[in-house]
Parts: sequence; structure tokens; C-alpha cells
Amino acid sequence: MKQYAIIGLSSFGKFMLDELSNLDCEILVVDKKRELIEAIKDRVTSAFIADAINEDTIKRLIPETIDAAIIDLGDSIEVSILVTNYLKKMGVKRIIAKAESSQHGEILDIIGADTVVFPNREAAKRLVPMIFSDAVFGYFPIGDDLVIAEVIIHKEMAGKTMIDVDLRRSSGLNIIALKKESGYHQFISGDHVIEEGEILLVSGSPADVAEYSGDKLTEGDYKKKGNGLKLFF
Repeated sequence: MKQYAIIGLSSFGKFMLDELSNLDCEILVVDKKRELIEAIKDRVTSAFIADAINEDTIKRLIPETIDAAIIDLGDSIEVSILVTNYLKKMGVKRIIAKAESSQHGEILDIIGADTVVFPNREAAKRLVPMIFSDAVFGYFPIGDDLVIAEVIIHKEMAGKTMIDVDLRRSSGLNIIALKKESGYHQFISGDHVIEEGEILLVSGSPADVAEYSGDKLTEGDYKKKGNGLKLFF
């Protein structure tokens, strides 16, 4: 069974705990605040009230063989840097650390974090395309040159098949699935006849998504969008 450590229960650490709790794994949590540990102790394998700034404490509580360690010590930037360094020296397989700033992230990367997370920056990247365009419902950057997005069908496409529209040729977008009213996505064939107001899950470059979503919608479509807005957090 895989084993994970969460060091620090600020917002990102709590979200990671919520997600990992749904999996069949062992979770070890360390935080210096008693009330935080008391609140989650029944949901994890082990929970310790301890100050992570002490290297001996980290060595004593975190097994070297752990599959991954997640660090979220809030605005305690110096401590998160120290803990990352401690874990790296121990030989921990994978270190995931939350950064508070670009400079903080650069230091974490230099001293050995395998993954540096910028929650606020990532949230902004996902939100801005949705508030800038009325045609984008969900937006998830995969990298600098690839995003997955939920986009509404252009009105002039209604009544045509997916093959006729050929979004890959016309807009550079690859259709992944169709979003149904139930909220779930389903794969569709090329002979699917498009209906006005349908939402597609597509992949493509940020530029291609932006170009496709440049058309404005009617007030009615905008209200419909308001009922289905989704953030990929």
C-alpha cells in the first residue's frame, strides 16, 4: 500500500488530504497546531503535533521509504524550504511543495522539490479565460502549449454533423467529448448532429481556444452559461 506524508495543513494540504482520503493508501500528517491535528486524526493513519522546523523531528516522523511528501506550511516560507531540504537529504522519492511566490518556488526547485505548486497562480490561469470569454465554461492548462476546455457550440454549427464542422481543421481543436445536461461528458461519433447550446470538451493550444471563443453569445446563452460554470480546481 502506498504511503503519503502531508507536512502542514494550510489550504492546499487540506485539499490534498481530502483527495488522498478517497484512495486506498496510508496518510501521515504533521502540523504544529493541535486543533488542526485533532480535526483530522480519525481520517489518517498517523497524525503528529510537531514543529517541522526541527530536522530530527522530520527524520523521526517521516519514513525514508514514503512514496511522496506534500509540504504546505502556509506563509512559513523559510520552514518549507528547510523541510524540503531535510526530505531531499533523506532520499524521499517525491517531494511536492507549495510555493507562496515565484522566488519561493525557484528556491524549492533548486533545493530538490520534484513538483512546485502555485495554487493562486494556477487558479488565475484557469479563471481568466472564463471571465474574459462568454464561450468558455471550463479551462484547464496542461502545459504552456496545451489546454483542455469546455466551449459552447457556435450557432452556425447547429444542424451539422461533427464531421461537417471538422473543428480540428477549422479551429485546431480536438473534440474529446460532449457535455450532457446531467453534467457528465460522453464520447460522440463523427455523425452526431450538433444542437444549439451544446458544450464540447476540447483540447488545443491556448491561442486556438482563445480564437474559437472570440464570438459573443446572446443574453439567453449567457444566462445558460451562468448555470453551468465550472472551475477545474
